[in-house]
Amino acid sequence: MPVKPSHILGLNSRYYYTKLNPSNARQYGFSKLKTKLLLLEHNISTANIYRILTHLDEVSELDFNLIPAPFVIKPVSGSAGKGILIIKKRLRNGLFLDHEKTRYTEENLKLHLTNILTGEYNTWGSNYQAIIEEFIPSHPDLKKLAYGGTPDIRVIVFNSVPVMAMARIPTKESKGKANLELGAIGLGIDMATGTTTHATFGKKKIITHFPQYKRKKVSGIRIPFWKKTLLTAVKAANAAGYVFMGADLFIHPEKGPMVVELNGFPGLSIQIVNRAGLKRRLERVEDLYVRDAEHGVKIAQALFAERLPDHFKAEEGLIIIPNFLTVEVRDDQKEKHPVKAMANTGRFRSAISRELATKLGLADYDDLLWQQKTLEGKVPVVEVDFYLKGRLIKSAMVLSKKLDRKRHKIEIGRQDLKGFLIGDTQE
Repeated sequence: MPVKPSHILGLNSRYYYTKLNPSNARQYGFSKLKTKLLLLEHNISTANIYRILTHLDEVSELDFNLIPAPFVIKPVSGSAGKGILIIKKRLRNGLFLDHEKTRYTEENLKLHLTNILTGEYNTWGSNYQAIIEEFIPSHPDLKKLAYGGTPDIRVIVFNSVPVMAMARIPTKESKGKANLELGAIGLGIDMATGTTTHATFGKKKIITHFPQYKRKKVSGIRIPFWKKTLLTAVKAANAAGYVFMGADLFIHPEKGPMVVELNGFPGLSIQIVNRAGLKRRLERVEDLYVRDAEHGVKIAQALFAERLPDHFKAEEGLIIIPNFLTVEVRDDQKEKHPVKAMANTGRFRSAISRELATKLGLADYDDLLWQQKTLEGKVPVVEVDFYLKGRLIKSAMVLSKKLDRKRHKIEIGRQDLKGFLIGDTQE
């Protein structure tokens, strides 16, 4: 389905959201060092710092024998991957090998540090600093897709809700850097499942298969540690005080998501990658009360589940169900209860009897996702897990008093009927 122009966030519209960030939060977008110190203070996983250099005389005194390889050299106030040097290996002859297998002497590395400290790669300010930090290895599920460097995950967070995400995969064209501007691959991600959906090569070229693997589809790839990745992004935004921002994370094979940097002015190409408008998503969560990071992730996964591509349906097989059927609903103790339900394609969001939800312990304050306007007025939306033909569905359901008076206590809306066909079959 084409994206409506009114749903797209442009540069002018982005300014409205960036203005919502308090001034003390903006410093973290301009300094990787301040970001890293903040993350360490809040026990949010990030790369360890080996050295911080602020003066040229520190470069000449630096002993690289004390820096464990692999390591990364980067400017504190750089952007778009400028000035980042990834050293993968120290050779026996004293040379260093980068991610493109280019060889460096110790003097080459010191010259690069000197260039950083004289402002060659600086984007903001005039206080030039360099960081030498731990290299974060790629998770093997993502590493096999990339050329040279480490793939990363960009998550846009607004009002403590992760609203859109993409994976950025380094290519030969991008010289091993996860940067769309340089020619990396961008993979759109379904917020509910962490499964890739669409992709671009660079910022604009839409692709369906990886260029280096002609038969490898860009869709259907599961991002490891998905929920933890979303939680980490929101916790980082909250720690910095950001209302709107982009978090960049690497996925470590054992440690899971690790924050690389925070960006108060995230790029807008993520909309092309996901084939979805960011403005529409931002508007949907702007006025919600979000209790904490866990709550924000629940809201995101309820609101922004994607309709998966057709080949998923073909692989999984469509299941035909009758209009009226029995589902199994899990209570607050995860016990299953048979409940009469109706498949109602006339409604988008599913609904559950208020009395039933209360009886099952699903209508407590902690279960509340948000309030939604309906024909019954402003009603709560709660998280409900139920089994439909053996398939577990995690739903966000409206509490309905009308269903208290009906034989069926749940009406399943279109959002929860993906992968099912409504037919004339009987239970």
